[in-house]
Amino acid sequence: MAPVSIVIVCRNEADVIARTLQSLQGASDDIVVYDNGSTDGTQDIVRQFPVRLHEGSWEGFGKTKNNANALAKYDWVLSLDADEAIDEELKKELSKFDTSVEQTVFDLSFKSFLGQKQIKYGEWGGDHHIRLFNRQQVHWNEAPVHEALQWPDGFVSKKIRGHVLHYSMADIADYSSKMCKYAMLNGEKYFRQGKKASWFKLRLSPGFAFFHYYFLKLGFLDGYEGYLCAKMTAYYTFLKYARLRELNKG
Repeated sequence: MAPVSIVIVCRNEADVIARTLQSLQGASDDIVVYDNGSTDGTQDIVRQFPVRLHEGSWEGFGKTKNNANALAKYDWVLSLDADEAIDEELKKELSKFDTSVEQTVFDLSFKSFLGQKQIKYGEWGGDHHIRLFNRQQVHWNEAPVHEALQWPDGFVSKKIRGHVLHYSMADIADYSSKMCKYAMLNGEKYFRQGKKASWFKLRLSPGFAFFHYYFLKLGFLDGYEGYLCAKMTAYYTFLKYARLRELNKG
């Protein structure tokens, strides 16, 4: 195996963590699961796999991920969420990965699922993220939500074959709960950044989000699930700006 660590930050992911860890078997000899106080049996499931389980406090997405990366055995890290498995092609690519490359980060293609259906269009279609990097040079910023990786000038991004399989939402109840959570977090982040939510933004942005993802990004080709995803994004957009407006009013 190539000297690449796989690092997962999780909390209360008993429904999905086994599928993720099963997909990683044979991909690395160093898999780190950094748990932030699970109470649903997640840790018991993790202990059934040949991985290193650590418990740590939650300090926001970016900072917590950096803390977890510091526990990795190797400098090259594949950063995953608990609901992100990998396919066989990506596993093969990791097994022969050349860690001598410098000033490079790697962009991974995603296949996203709502329940068991892959969403090929709309907001989730063609999804990709930089997740494979050298932790000595690349770090997460300390944003509490929607964290991003940062690297020095001169770095280049390259694609790697294979896919991350993102089982993000189990059902409508799970989807709605997560959208509410992230909308509140983002509204609060915007407030700290000094942003405002005008009446027009609150009224028009949700409709534009639906139109963009359902029509312009061809979400309607995913059938009912495509419609649901576009509506949920519109709902999330409304809640985000409603929360920001509420905070601005004090």
